[in-house]
Amino acid sequence: MSTPIADLIQSFLSSGPFAVVGASVDRSKYGNKVLRCYQQHGKEVYPINARAAEVEGLKAYPSLAALPVKVKAISVITPPVVTEQVVREAAAAGVAHIWMQPGAESDEAIRVAEALGMSVIAGGPCLLVVLGYREG
Repeated sequence: MSTPIADLIQSFLSSGPFAVVGASVDRSKYGNKVLRCYQQHGKEVYPINARAAEVEGLKAYPSLAALPVKVKAISVITPPVVTEQVVREAAAAGVAHIWMQPGAESDEAIRVAEALGMSVIAGGPCLLVVLGYREG
């Protein structure tokens, strides 16, 4: 029997620090809005972006392996084929929870993440809706 989505979300949100894989410097993109949502809620969050030095005032890192701390939970806003690689990186980095934002998930990424023992949120609500994101 699978865990109810509300329980997965609660477990995810209580398990920081967090990273946003696919964090964007473009404020109109979801990769930026999800990062700002964590900031709005006072969460410790790290942007993952291989092409930016910083995102929303936070030092950006090229990969999960480059982070100065171990993150327990990640939000992924990447194309599905990239998400499949992110899952493997996340497992290697000791990530326990992965939230594939709408559009980032693929059946393969979900299957691999679950096989690697991660708690997976996919095909469900967006973090912005759950936490309550304020544009601004």
